[in-house]
Amino acid sequence: MTASIRDVAEHAGVSVGTVSNVLNRPDVVSAPTRARVLGAIAALGFVRNESARHLRAGHSRTVGLVVLDIANPFFTDVARGVEDVVNGAGLALILCNSDDRPEKESAHLDVLAEQRVQGVLITPTAELTPHLQTLRRRGVPVVLVDRRAPGRDQCSVAVDDVLGGRLAAEHLLERGHRRIAFIGGASGLPQVQERHAGVEAAVREATGGDDALLVLSPEALTVEAGREAAARIVGMPASRRPTAAVCANDLMALGVLQEMVRQGVRVPDEFAIVGYDDIDFAAAAAVPLTSVRKPRQELGSRAAQLLLDEARGEGHEHVQQVFEPTLVVRESSRVRRSGGR
Repeated sequence: MTASIRDVAEHAGVSVGTVSNVLNRPDVVSAPTRARVLGAIAALGFVRNESARHLRAGHSRTVGLVVLDIANPFFTDVARGVEDVVNGAGLALILCNSDDRPEKESAHLDVLAEQRVQGVLITPTAELTPHLQTLRRRGVPVVLVDRRAPGRDQCSVAVDDVLGGRLAAEHLLERGHRRIAFIGGASGLPQVQERHAGVEAAVREATGGDDALLVLSPEALTVEAGREAAARIVGMPASRRPTAAVCANDLMALGVLQEMVRQGVRVPDEFAIVGYDDIDFAAAAAVPLTSVRKPRQELGSRAAQLLLDEARGEGHEHVQQVFEPTLVVRESSRVRRSGGR
């Protein structure tokens, strides 16, 4: 059976109150008594009941992080940034994966509320769930990650994705491409829509119209979706086929690369690819991918800092921070095309 605090007290020959002081205020207990109590704890294998303490305190020593897709290394890196800050504050991180499904996201938020987390960090699905406002009304801080806050009364950490889309498209246009695909147009995520808007604006300004941009809209932002999009492109008549693509994330870009290689299309000689996020796999691909780099760990660490600051409560001011992306050029887009093809 699990040892109780009363068992520890009897073993050490002290009161239950003294054991509680050793656990919570060791400085008020003499060194010899403290040593006896710690020895009893070790001998009995006692583990304090944190759940009971949480109920008394009103919150736990945990923070929740809800991400869209834990299979995407982008979110793994964001989580690492969060964890470093949270652990440094003596707290633990509960990581939840919504799979970009609103009902799963809501279920996770309910569990986090039950666990009395000190705050929630979340990359939400396309529509902001009412659960987030419910948490905030209960006094639980909520910080949006990789998503702009809808108002000034909430903290958020995001990236200028319109600029990111523009950087990707302008790079391809400068390399001589005049028929470009954007892969990922069906996503309702605002950050993906912003990337699309940036690509579209750059292409329109360079070519004078929208005909030069082909938008492909797979339902998911996955490697498999990238492969399917590439197969569609290869199957198009040569006169209409794009010569380059900007992908909504690096997973899709890797899928496009895989399918192009499988179909015998030379990258970048016959088809150039630009990804988004600059995950580690981008540089390690068979043809290293050009990608729009987002400060992944910094997104997580800054969001966690804002959350902890809000949880402390005193003098907190809401911040909506927006980082600027950068373009990392690699082999997948380096060849310059000639003749405006």
